[in-house]
Amino acid sequence: MKINYAKTCTLPQNLIPLLRNRGLSIPDEQRAISYLTNIGYFRLSAYFYPLLKEPKNNHTYKDDATFDLALDMYRFDRKLRLLLFNEIEKIEVALRSAMNNWISDELNDVFWMTEAKHFNNFSFFAKRLAIINSELDKSDEDFIIHFKRNYTNPYPPAWMIAEVVPFGVLCKTFNDLKYKSIQKKIANYFALSLPVFSSWTVSLVSLRNLCGHHNRTWNKEIPISSHNLNNPVFPWINPAITDMKRVYFRICIIKYLLFTVSPHNTFTQKLKSLLTEYPTIDIKAMGFPVNWQQEPLWK
Repeated sequence: MKINYAKTCTLPQNLIPLLRNRGLSIPDEQRAISYLTNIGYFRLSAYFYPLLKEPKNNHTYKDDATFDLALDMYRFDRKLRLLLFNEIEKIEVALRSAMNNWISDELNDVFWMTEAKHFNNFSFFAKRLAIINSELDKSDEDFIIHFKRNYTNPYPPAWMIAEVVPFGVLCKTFNDLKYKSIQKKIANYFALSLPVFSSWTVSLVSLRNLCGHHNRTWNKEIPISSHNLNNPVFPWINPAITDMKRVYFRICIIKYLLFTVSPHNTFTQKLKSLLTEYPTIDIKAMGFPVNWQQEPLWK
């Protein structure tokens, strides 16, 4: 049965005694108040949560729980999101380019993205077209303004639209295409089968959104399913010891795709450096298996 929400707002300075009473060590009160003021308790509470004793709904902290441990988790998560977002950008840009080049050329239609005849599901197409219209209406990109000013076509060519629509819309556009041969050509470019590539793009969209909206990422369970790679072209991982719902598997996806889009990347070094910088982080909660660095993907 639903009830009315009755909790009131508690100011940062009033949270300190509450957290201390629950067993959280806060050596520097003014510093803690500053962080609670500028980050917010609700956002930080996700990082206090792993420090609670079981059952967690008793709201009692473990004996070694400190404010700094929670803050380290927050800082680590922020740096992890920045790292992943930067690498996903490379993959996203490469996918936009691949779609622009191959689909436009194969169909001999530069306006294919706004033509219903090229897609399987008209309802999905109509929803995407509404988003395209919205993005074009509000876009202040010079190339969109120039196109509207100089051409009579109702829509710009696909390569212009691909630069202004969200990554998620682009991936849905790809997955809804009628032409399996074109989809397979693009998937094969990234050294993947079409089913794996399609599922991986969906997974990357969800991870990108977590990173882009500054949401907790490091220990989050991501329910969107991803296909495992059975016949890898590049070094891969052992799926038998990998939790495919954890962020580690998404990190592996990024690393694998970088073999194609950025072969000389330094992602592995950056990831290892970040984990070394924060030794208190529980990487098992991220899905990292024991001896993960010995997996072929990371060697």
